Parts: sequence; structure tokens; C-alpha cells
Amino acid sequence: MIRSIKRVMPAVTMLLLLPVFWGCDYARMKEQESLRPYKKAMPEMPEGTIPREGGLEILKRANPETLRNPFPFTPDLVDRGKDGYAYFCVMCHGPKADGYGTVGQSFYPLPTSLNGPYVQGQPDGRLFSKISLGFKRHPPLAYTISEDDRWAIIHYLRSLGKKKSNYSERLK
Repeated sequence: MIRSIKRVMPAVTMLLLLPVFWGCDYARMKEQESLRPYKKAMPEMPEGTIPREGGLEILKRANPETLRNPFPFTPDLVDRGKDGYAYFCVMCHGPKADGYGTVGQSFYPLPTSLNGPYVQGQPDGRLFSKISLGFKRHPPLAYTISEDDRWAIIHYLRSLGKKKSNYSERLK
């Protein structure tokens, strides 16, 4: 009797599971858009929308001393740079841009003070190149921060140096 039950058991199991498998229509699942996200044809882009040549390669080959900030020094741009600094830079360079950020305190040596003469004495193009491409421990941020925002952050850094020089002039 037990032998006959053991022989029949696989067949009974298959009969019980048949409705479960019958409900799964795997062929129809392949028709779902989510399973083929990259199979759509991309629309044709207007000429000049995406650079096909250059990009960061141009910046890598350029002399940083010859790069000029394309934006005028305005309070709106300084505010935009301050927002960018607060989002991308403050954790290492600190709220006062003195190198005493929360993350930066774990580095030795500490990150550079951005309102000191070493940074303030560098041309905008050199700062832009360093922010974009990275140097030493500083990460490259060209893929993280838009070009316009990197220039705005440089304007914000320049405003820190101007505030310091205005303050020192008032002390004299």
C-alpha cells in the first residue's frame, strides 16, 4: 500500500501544481516594457546638443592659466556658488572654508584653507581645472558638478577672499 502511494504521489503533486504553472504566462511577461528598457530607439538629437569630441579632453589638454571664468562676478552667481559649495565642498573644507570640515578633520594633512593666500592667489582657470579634474586627494568633480556651478563656486571662493581683505582693510 505504501509503495503504491509513493508511485502515485509525484503524479498527484504535478496535478496540484499544474494550475499554478498554468497561471504563469512567461511569454506574455517578455512583452512588458520594463524587461526591455534599452531596446527602444533613441530620438535623433539636434546637431551640437551632445559634444562628440572634446569635453573633458579639451580641459585636460588646456593650459589652466589661460582659462577664464565666463561669468561676471555678481551677487546672484556668488549665491549660486555658495549653494554649490554647501552641497559639494563643505564636508571637507568646512563651513568657513578653512579646511575644518566634518569629513576633512579625518585627513592628514587637513584640506587646504580655501580663503587663504595659497588658493586666493591662483587664477580662476587653475582652480577650475583642479576642481574638475582633481589633484592629490581631491576628487575630480567634473562629472558631479555642472560646469556653470563649478565656475559659480569659484566666484564664491573669490568672495571669501574679498571679505577677508575688506575686513583686514577695516582693521588698519
